[in-house]
Amino acid sequence: MAENQLQVIVQESGLEPSKAKYILEKFQDYFEVASEWEKKAKALVVTNESQVTEMEMARTGRLFLREKRIAVENARKNLKEQSLREGKAIDGIANVLKALIVPIEEYLEKQEKFVEIREEAKREAKRIEIEARMAEEERIAAEKAAAEQERLRVENEKLKAEAQKKENALMEERKKQEAILAAERKKQTDILNVERAKAEKEIREVARKAKIESDKQAKKLAEERAKANAEREEAEEKAKILKEKERVKLEAERKEKERLPEILKNQITCPKCGNKFSLERGRR
Repeated sequence: MAENQLQVIVQESGLEPSKAKYILEKFQDYFEVASEWEKKAKALVVTNESQVTEMEMARTGRLFLREKRIAVENARKNLKEQSLREGKAIDGIANVLKALIVPIEEYLEKQEKFVEIREEAKREAKRIEIEARMAEEERIAAEKAAAEQERLRVENEKLKAEAQKKENALMEERKKQEAILAAERKKQTDILNVERAKAEKEIREVARKAKIESDKQAKKLAEERAKANAEREEAEEKAKILKEKERVKLEAERKEKERLPEILKNQITCPKCGNKFSLERGRR
């Protein structure tokens, strides 16, 4: 099965038959050895420490296969080195041949495309003249732009200096005005302080007089309230006396009314004068 795999690999590589045969011969023996030792290895099964012979056979087989593996690797390297040397030789020969052929080919192409090459040369010369003119125009434009930029810079510096001068003058004037305003504010503040002191003094005087007047009014009010209270008490006392008198009067009248039937009963009419007389009190 391993030999068949080798043949398949060589056939699919696309090598020519002689080289394929050479490679098969180089590795054929190693496939046979590997196949043989695959069977021997499966037969060696160590399950006990006493199987010294089997373990020694396993060591011998391992070392033998190690030598074969190294030999396979060396054979691979040798074959690959030969292939590399062949490739280098082929590349060298091809490069020499190309170095001989390419200049001739290029020369013949120039002869073949003489008209196209001349037209291309004309177009290239025209392009170069156009590019040179454009470059000159760009250079001139750049110089003009630089000159304009310099002019603007100088103008800006001049304007900046003038603006700074004006700003300095404005600052000086502002300082003067601020000093004048500060002096005026101080003057006004002093005037206001004097007027405020005067007003406060007047207010205190008015308050003092108002307090005196208030005290007088309070005293007068107290006296009037005391007088009013006395008069009220006197009026109340008089009212009380009048009320008592009224009550006594009413009581007397009530009693009089109660006694009236009896008085009338005890009265007699004089047949001569027509007057009525009480039998108890005389004429009424």
